[in-house]
Amino acid sequence: MNIKLNKLITMCLVCFAIAISASAQQAATTTTTNYSPAEAFGPLFYTQNGNEFRSANGAPGAKYWQNRVDYNITASLDETKNMVSGTVTITYKNNSPDKLPYLWLQLDQNTFKEGSRGKQVTPARSRYGAQGEALDGGYKIQNVNVSQKAGAVKFTSIIEDTRMQIRLAQPLAANGDIVTIKMDYSYIVPKEGSDRTGHLTTQNGEIFAIAQWFPRMCVYDDVLGWNTLPYWGGGEFYCEYGDINFAITAPATHIVMGSGELLNPQEVFTAEQLKRWNAAKASDATIHIRSAEEVTDVKSRPAKDKLTWKFKILNARDAAWASSKSFVLDAARINFPSGRKGLAVSAHPVESNGMDAYGRGVEYVKTTIEHYSTKWFEYPYPMAVNVATNIGGMEYPGIVFCGWKAKKGAAWGVIDHEFGHSWFPMIVGSNERKYGWMDEGFNTFINGISAESFNNGEYKARPADMNRIGKAAIGNPALENIMLMPDGMAERNIGINLYSKPGWGLDILRNQILGEDRFDYAFREYIKNWAFKHPTPFDFFRSMENGAGEDLAWFWRSWFLNSWKMDQAIADVQAVKTDGNITAYAIKVNNLEKMPMPIILQVKTKSGKTDIIKLPVDVWMKNTSWTVRYPTTEEVVSVVLDPNKVLPDSNPDNNTWTSQ
Repeated sequence: MNIKLNKLITMCLVCFAIAISASAQQAATTTTTNYSPAEAFGPLFYTQNGNEFRSANGAPGAKYWQNRVDYNITASLDETKNMVSGTVTITYKNNSPDKLPYLWLQLDQNTFKEGSRGKQVTPARSRYGAQGEALDGGYKIQNVNVSQKAGAVKFTSIIEDTRMQIRLAQPLAANGDIVTIKMDYSYIVPKEGSDRTGHLTTQNGEIFAIAQWFPRMCVYDDVLGWNTLPYWGGGEFYCEYGDINFAITAPATHIVMGSGELLNPQEVFTAEQLKRWNAAKASDATIHIRSAEEVTDVKSRPAKDKLTWKFKILNARDAAWASSKSFVLDAARINFPSGRKGLAVSAHPVESNGMDAYGRGVEYVKTTIEHYSTKWFEYPYPMAVNVATNIGGMEYPGIVFCGWKAKKGAAWGVIDHEFGHSWFPMIVGSNERKYGWMDEGFNTFINGISAESFNNGEYKARPADMNRIGKAAIGNPALENIMLMPDGMAERNIGINLYSKPGWGLDILRNQILGEDRFDYAFREYIKNWAFKHPTPFDFFRSMENGAGEDLAWFWRSWFLNSWKMDQAIADVQAVKTDGNITAYAIKVNNLEKMPMPIILQVKTKSGKTDIIKLPVDVWMKNTSWTVRYPTTEEVVSVVLDPNKVLPDSNPDNNTWTSQ
């Protein structure tokens, strides 16, 4: 035993000495590199094992839980004061295994209060403030009460900026205990509220786009407990799921559109509009519920003072609505893969009505919803409403707000993007306040596939030059890590960090690393498993690895957890000869930066023959350079790395070799 052990140790030392000698010789002949295989492919990527709440395969575990919240809201719009006032009844169910001695609510409108933390940390020129508007902002809350079946519950409460804490005299019990919170509230609607809510003056009246309009429960989860990050504008939302019933009383001259299903069309439309509304439910072509010509006709609205519009949306994380007397209203049927039907709706002012703009709004809504429902997961809500207003683009379950001046591809693109959010984060309920890339980046990625599909590629974008992007944006020290929470990023960087870079990364993962079949299958499984639940980034990483059957830790490290650069270079091209005849070429490729990627080589010979050679990223697991053997009896005249510029190579100047 000891003799064998000594021989083994001696053999290892000899091999180690040879390896050091070879390594020294190689170091003398290779270019200096920043690449470290041990860093890129290092072990222990996942610092926690799967558990009964979140499985190692990236799916919810056998004992996964999340709390539930249902809302009943009655609210009214005062168009002379730009005020929303209402009463909200919140039914909160604690499905967690923890007793909850206190509850946290979100009061997003308080970011528009003078002296709020949001105002204090947001630059004056930011789109995330109220644009310098003189505004008596924030919630006015009164008549708060808390109850359970047994009656009133003793409590105290505090409001801290955009959060409200309710401290219970007796903790809410674990595993299913329920509490009801009721309060009256009102607030002044800012004209431009963080580019997410507001009101717009048009030639035929004001458009009110109303969101973050009622106190909502914070999420309590198994990851952080209470998620209480304040609302400053950069980070969006993280909400619990439940049923939301809401009734909006507005001037009878207005048309109101909201999340979910309109429950009482017969009470709020004229007889002719109701007829058209019902006809639209059976029509694949756009039906004009109220035409542009009818907007100024007093007969196009019921002769009453006020009307109450009733809506409900089930298993949703939020709700929003819009109200205006200026709306042109169009609708058509949505056809879902299951055979279910829905309604695509466009509400916009006459200024936005041309066929080069939102006159095609219903077509855009309908085709977008049908595409994503077929490709990824069926849209769950009965209506999909687009509202053209002074908000550049913002999404809520069942309804989106889009810039009223958008035309042609911009109009299609903003509708497609905002409704793409129905999947991320409305169906897959990630924490936008912390991980903005999990909704914006995923959505940007699926938007690219949608653009290829729409109307034979009418608005299809040209393929991105990833070499140019790699040089300018990937690993640029001026850009923050995309895992940073949005409020911690410079506003000018959010477009690249949260939208573009994650989208580019998923494109590369799909098209260059996994292939469409494996990627799409794993991605659909992720959506299905986390529909109406709360995944983390690592749940996503695990889901993709398990569904695709691939260890992708090197990719997550490079693209998401770090801001690494990529630079592959052609170091040498040599003919291999036997008896004086060419039998092959040895093409040496160096990896010079921290990010590994597959090798894609284009080789041209003297006769004009062109071959594409692809090598998996595995060649970089233990090497900083790799020699590719290309069998041929011809003279090679050129070799090009990444000829179609699909990889983020930061220095394309070293990607080409020619024999001249």
